[in-house]
Amino acid sequence: MKSHLIKTSLMLAVTSILCSSAYAAVDAVAAKQLARKDSCLRCHAVAKKKEGPSYQAVAYKYKDNPNAQTILFTHLTTGDKIKASDGTDQIHKIAKAKNDEEINNLIAWILAQ
Repeated sequence: MKSHLIKTSLMLAVTSILCSSAYAAVDAVAAKQLARKDSCLRCHAVAKKKEGPSYQAVAYKYKDNPNAQTILFTHLTTGDKIKASDGTDQIHKIAKAKNDEEINNLIAWILAQ
């Protein structure tokens, strides 16, 4: 029983370190390049609301959500419906990255704001 608790605690500690290091390992330059290339910055900015929410607002919204990465990945890759600032329904643009790692890096960068 005691060894099981120690193993569980150790696994939680390692997972915590790995998760926090994922944000530390963000390639901010690559994330910003993808955001520019995909025209994300037309509707979003880091600190201020434009047509869409700021990246700081997105990071705050998902701050304590363990599923944030998955939710945002789905949002960026499926063309979800969104409410535009004028109240109309629109389809969110799908990220055109070379691979999932680029999208995950963009999401990690957004969540680090």
